[in-house]
Amino acid sequence: MSGAPFLLIDAGNSRIKWALVDAHGTRTHAGAFEHGTRTTNDAADIARSADEPDWSPLPTPGSAWISNVAGDAVARRIEALLNARWPSLPRTTIRAVAQQCGVKNGYTAPSALGSDRWAGLIGAHAAFPGEPLLIATFGTATTLEALRADGMFIGGLIAPGWSLMMRSLGDHTAQLPTLDATSARDLLASGTRHGPTFATDTRSSLSAGCALAQAGLIERMWRDLTETWQVPVRLVIGGGAADEVTAALKIPHTRHDSLVLSGLALIAAEDSGAQPA
Repeated sequence: MSGAPFLLIDAGNSRIKWALVDAHGTRTHAGAFEHGTRTTNDAADIARSADEPDWSPLPTPGSAWISNVAGDAVARRIEALLNARWPSLPRTTIRAVAQQCGVKNGYTAPSALGSDRWAGLIGAHAAFPGEPLLIATFGTATTLEALRADGMFIGGLIAPGWSLMMRSLGDHTAQLPTLDATSARDLLASGTRHGPTFATDTRSSLSAGCALAQAGLIERMWRDLTETWQVPVRLVIGGGAADEVTAALKIPHTRHDSLVLSGLALIAAEDSGAQPA
């Protein structure tokens, strides 16, 4: 077994996160970079035109492990970045399977589950062993996964994310503004409301209403799951819009923003025969 580290890459719809971990799962380097504005499908041009990671200080990894839900152009960009730095580096783009790293996939067609959700389930099961979990990730989409204590993934939900909700209202309603996440966060922080929810201007009403819609979905499913399983369920949250949604939540929760990378590390270690710590 080689002692070379693993390069882990989590390509989401908004940005790409990466980490370098040793064969025992210890993270030694990490970072993130944006997709940037792309006007071409050529991989070399994509690599030049968008934000780029600085991998020059890194030791040479033994392999790269990739979760990509952002499409073919992003896959080509990642290939170009890897080829520019380590042209002969072995690389694996993961797919969801029926069973892996102690997690069983309850999807009717296991491979149809997004690779980020699959890696996140594996990371969550390892981070909170023996606990039933509801995992909520707030990105471009909001996803929910229900994971039994024995590692059985029973299913999930997908809804528009907080930013996507606001953008959709602005795009499809004549008299409502289109809010970006930055301005909406400022409104949530400084908005004047009567009571806990009611805003006094349209922009604040929109940002708060979409955040509360997200929180309401999470709270409903957490209560339903707790009632069905008749045991305490840990709510684990993460993602780029987690701060805005958690501010509206009225149930206990645990923050974890590296579930996908943690799951990728476990997949890499299992496939390579390493023993993660």
